[in-house]
Amino acid sequence: MISVIIPIALLIGIILIKKIPYIGGNIKAGLAICAISAFLLGGVYNPFEWIKAWVNGIDKISWVMALGVFGSIYAETQVQLGTMDTVLGSLRARFGHSPKGLVSSVIVSLAIAGSLLGDAIASASVIGILVIKALDELEMTGEQISATIVIGACLGSIMPPIAQALFLSSSLMNLPSPDPVINISYCTIGLAVILACFYVGFMFVKIKALPEELIPKKKAHQIMAEGWKTLVPLTILILIIVLRSGFKIEVLDVLNPIFNPIKEIPIIKGIDFAVVKAIIVCTIISYFFAPVRKGGINIIKKGLTNVKESFFILVFAGLMIGAFYQAGQITTVQEFAQGLSANVLKIGGAVAMSLIGMLTGSQSTAQISIFTFFGPALTTTGVDPVHAAVAGAHLAMGGQGMPPADLTTFVVAGLVGGILGKKVDPLRSMFYSMAMCIYFLIVGFIFMFI
Repeated sequence: MISVIIPIALLIGIILIKKIPYIGGNIKAGLAICAISAFLLGGVYNPFEWIKAWVNGIDKISWVMALGVFGSIYAETQVQLGTMDTVLGSLRARFGHSPKGLVSSVIVSLAIAGSLLGDAIASASVIGILVIKALDELEMTGEQISATIVIGACLGSIMPPIAQALFLSSSLMNLPSPDPVINISYCTIGLAVILACFYVGFMFVKIKALPEELIPKKKAHQIMAEGWKTLVPLTILILIIVLRSGFKIEVLDVLNPIFNPIKEIPIIKGIDFAVVKAIIVCTIISYFFAPVRKGGINIIKKGLTNVKESFFILVFAGLMIGAFYQAGQITTVQEFAQGLSANVLKIGGAVAMSLIGMLTGSQSTAQISIFTFFGPALTTTGVDPVHAAVAGAHLAMGGQGMPPADLTTFVVAGLVGGILGKKVDPLRSMFYSMAMCIYFLIVGFIFMFI
């Protein structure tokens, strides 16, 4: 197990010890050094083998990378089109006539935005700033406002159709398709949104009636009638996903002649993935609308800029994943796991994932550093691979949002404090949003033990 422990220790040390000269806190450097040490300790010394393993590693997560790139561009088209303005406005008009109704509409809007953007920080930044003053007039504290936005955005980030956490866990489990994982998560995240509305409504909202200026003047159907065009790409995307997930109707099979030439090309074949193709189609449709055409190439540039950092982290993650497979660390852990009791393995792995998420504020780091081993090891105890993937995504999301290093909370707390002109304690906000994290952890444990 030394060949496993040392690379992981190096990775965690480099990420967490920011005082290390030049590389401290640099996730890409940590992943690279972790991979190199895995090669050396596994007896793989040929640099050509390293390159081959890197390509294989990136290939394993190529669909996640393609999802990030094209999902980010699609998100920018929807911002330009005004999709979320229409969604938020109509939800407020329909459900926002009471304080609890308003806060529930905010959570649902953030969840929808997160599901479109695939990223909690992006959702909180794009939609969160629209609702901060409204929540302030509900006499919520800055920390409660921050926690509300974080909860909604994080729930959205793991909600299909984009749901990077689910796709990453499915990829790390080598599932032929993430669809079974996605289908289960519709239920787990749908329930979470309902519970979040009750939690925030009863824990944070104390006033009995809305201020007059917060009561929408237009009816929901009026807002929808005025902004229905902004919902066309979103509606088409949802329709494509629902037809393939719920009815097994592959609408995009008509595009097979276009995508068939890349089906076997390593890494590039990640584009030939159903959700990626759906997003590409809906992005193209978005350019039929004048506001998006006006944004032109700048929309694509901004989308690529937004995803650049996470993209290159995944590139280096591919190196580490490839190294673990090539140098035998995956096999070592699986063999070691066979000597452990099932309960010890499950609890220890879950705690490790949660701790990495807590310390780094990143579900992807928790999955890449721990679930790469932990996921395949779970199957040796009899856990269904689909259930293992569901558990991995939820455990990672649970750890990511807990104190002390939730990146989303730091961003949102800064936004809330800046807009309201008062100090917002990010740690207190994290404690407020821990209820969501505990729910994620419970779901993760359930799917490890059923």
